[in-house]
Amino acid sequence: MNVTVENLAPCRKLLRVEVDSQAVESEFEKMTSEVQHHAALPGFRTGKVPRSMVEKVYAQKIADEVKRKMIGDAYRQAIQEQKLDVVGYPDIEEIQFGRGQALQFAATVETAPDFTLPEYKGLQIKVAAAAVTEDDMARAMEILRAQRATYLDVDRPAKSGDFVVVNYTGTCEGKPISEIAPSAQGLAERKNFWLSLDEKETFIPGFTQQLMEVKSGDRRTVALTFPQDFAQSELAGKEGRFEVEVLQVKDRVLPELNEELAKAYGAENLEKLREGVRRDLEAELRAKRNSEIRKQILRQLLDGITCDLPESVVNAETRNVVFDLVRQNRERGVTKEIIEEQKEQIYSFANNNAKERVKVAFLLSKIAEKENIRASREEIGRYITLLAQQYQIPVAKFVRQLEERNGIAEIQERIINEKVFDFLELNAVIEEVHSTPATA
Repeated sequence: MNVTVENLAPCRKLLRVEVDSQAVESEFEKMTSEVQHHAALPGFRTGKVPRSMVEKVYAQKIADEVKRKMIGDAYRQAIQEQKLDVVGYPDIEEIQFGRGQALQFAATVETAPDFTLPEYKGLQIKVAAAAVTEDDMARAMEILRAQRATYLDVDRPAKSGDFVVVNYTGTCEGKPISEIAPSAQGLAERKNFWLSLDEKETFIPGFTQQLMEVKSGDRRTVALTFPQDFAQSELAGKEGRFEVEVLQVKDRVLPELNEELAKAYGAENLEKLREGVRRDLEAELRAKRNSEIRKQILRQLLDGITCDLPESVVNAETRNVVFDLVRQNRERGVTKEIIEEQKEQIYSFANNNAKERVKVAFLLSKIAEKENIRASREEIGRYITLLAQQYQIPVAKFVRQLEERNGIAEIQERIINEKVFDFLELNAVIEEVHSTPATA
């Protein structure tokens, strides 16, 4: 077999493969014998059809099978001999094939990027030292109280800390808000909408301040200017006007921090509730710390790599990111028209994001290969079982679904990547930095 390789691009190569005519004839002979063994034609028992008749009746089938097998075998042998790390599927072009002829075909393939791994052991990582404080505990307990709050209708002017239930309609520059910002349907009109009159503005800045002292049944006109960095860019910096009808004023009553509240959350007593809250806060701190460590590890490694990426892999990942972005925007109420208007920005963001994801995937894969980090069958099995339980799908059915979309390979990659991150963190030099209090 003769193989030549031509570089079309940094991650794209053209293989020209030739298999001599003797090998082709030999494969035709073997395939003909195999077909003859199973052939069944009228007047003949299975396997007893004359070879000449088999060659005539099944000529096309024999040729197709020989070509399929020989191209497949020769392609696999070629990439193995040339030590090519191929990603995706080849684009194969048949050039010459037939009895008495050499088989010739060309295969265009994309390969993994060629780069030198930066030093990945002993990375210097700095994270902020953090511990659960009594202030953290106090805030968490207040949140638990707030989640069990009761809201009582009151016949008095609203004050800070109260809630008001309102109907409103909004306009901007004399037009309904929905005409100017179709994605801001919630600002155009709301019924029975609850607003908190606290010091932290949780709605549009300047809105709730104008509802202080209102009573049930009052009507107010709220005039304001949308901030320059407002989420709906079509409204940024413009004048808004809201006609508000106050339906109710409600006083929020928090429960006492006592044994009764603890039992409402399933704890034996208040002390056990505090212990559980502290564990949750500590777990949250650990998760944030771990996320920051991994972010710094990746940043340092990626900054040490310059390489081209396989175009088809980047394009496929870009499509995935675009799909996710469009889905998220649709869930937020963004119309198809607005998404279409912003398709260039969406694609640009998605493409940049995809390139980073693909680069990370090749980086982690290369470290895993060098350090012989693998996913065992037992680990894959446990992971699949856990996912099946989360989705409430029988394990056997879930496995079939994974096999249909090559999902088991994806799970294997997830496990390996997690183990690579654990390895990198274990071999990093992590310094906890204590923040310095600000001076006057």
